[in-house]
Amino acid sequence: MKNKRYTTEDKIRILRQVDSGKNVAEVCQEHNLSQVSFYRWKKQFGQMEVNEAKRLKELERENTELKKMLADSLLENRVLKFVCEKKL
Repeated sequence: MKNKRYTTEDKIRILRQVDSGKNVAEVCQEHNLSQVSFYRWKKQFGQMEVNEAKRLKELERENTELKKMLADSLLENRVLKFVCEKKL
């Protein structure tokens, strides 16, 4: 059986089903996942809401883009220094 990949939003929605009164075993069986996975998600996303998870994902994407920009800038500076040294 192929494993299903859940998005962060899906994981939080599943966690909230237990908060609304369902049993952990029932929710896990309904979504075909192990209780170990459920409790791992709970540890990771326990108090987070869906909109917070979306914001976190957006910030991580922005952070990655900024890191790429910084790396490109540092590489460009190195190349310029190398060219300037050769001309002298």
